[in-house]
Amino acid sequence: MRKDKKQVIGEEISDEAIQLFLTVEPADDTPPSLHKLIKAYRGLRVDDFERFLGFFKAAGYDLNARNAKGEDFVALIQDQRLAEPYIEVISAARA
Repeated sequence: MRKDKKQVIGEEISDEAIQLFLTVEPADDTPPSLHKLIKAYRGLRVDDFERFLGFFKAAGYDLNARNAKGEDFVALIQDQRLAEPYIEVISAARA
C-alpha cells in the first residue's frame, strides 16, 4: 500500500448503529452507564467510540460511573494493550 493512502478497515458505522450501544442493559449489578461504556469499548473502533460518547453524554449517562469495587471505566481497561486511545477519548469527554 502506498504511504499516502490510509488503510480503511470495515465500513462507516451509522449514528443509529452507534446509538444501539445505549440500549444494552446489564444482567448483573453493574451500573448501566458503566455497562454501556464497556460494551461500546468492546464493539467500536476508537473514532466510533468518540462519536458514541457524544450520544452517551446527550442521553444523560454518567462518564464517571463506578462498579461495586469503586472501579471506573478507565480502571477496568487500562491494562489492555489497545486501551490508550480510548482512555484519551474518555478523558477528553470528561473535561
